[in-house]
Amino acid sequence: MPALQPQPDTISLEQYESLPEDVRVEVFDGVVYNMASPSEIHQTISIELATFLNMYVHNQKGSCKVFHAPFDVKLCDKPLTIVQPDLMIICDKNKLDGKRCNGAPDFIVEIVSQGNSSDDYVRKLYYYQKYGVREYWIIDPRRKIVTVNYFEKDLINIIYSFSSTIRVNIYDDLYIDFSQIEALL
Repeated sequence: MPALQPQPDTISLEQYESLPEDVRVEVFDGVVYNMASPSEIHQTISIELATFLNMYVHNQKGSCKVFHAPFDVKLCDKPLTIVQPDLMIICDKNKLDGKRCNGAPDFIVEIVSQGNSSDDYVRKLYYYQKYGVREYWIIDPRRKIVTVNYFEKDLINIIYSFSSTIRVNIYDDLYIDFSQIEALL
């Protein structure tokens, strides 16, 4: 019989909220995981996409809003699960309480950082699908690919190169020409 492994300490919402502001962590099932600082390429992709998405959403004059990290998303209270996606679109204003989003955003983008690709491709894919995110993009600058996971019907999982024009599936008419972003890298 294998030896019992020590269980990691879990954190409550109150403990999470008492962390210093400069501490960047995410919490999965009550367990805290440190986050690395983003690279220059990561930041370039993030700001370009955030600008493009924000202009589109603003012109729609609807209820959706674009947010970027660090902005908390509490997916679950018990066990506590809080993430800070790189980019997100939230269309249900009732999920916003002034501090965070309580529940799943409609659209999430994560930009893969060196050393934590399994977080984006495995752990976050699982949690985002489980808690009701409609669409989840994984942008991998090293491999120059964008993986689109669309959860609304059956799981749609399509991999695009950075030279592609990619549809944001939560909208009927939103397409992103990734070659324009690639040209800035």
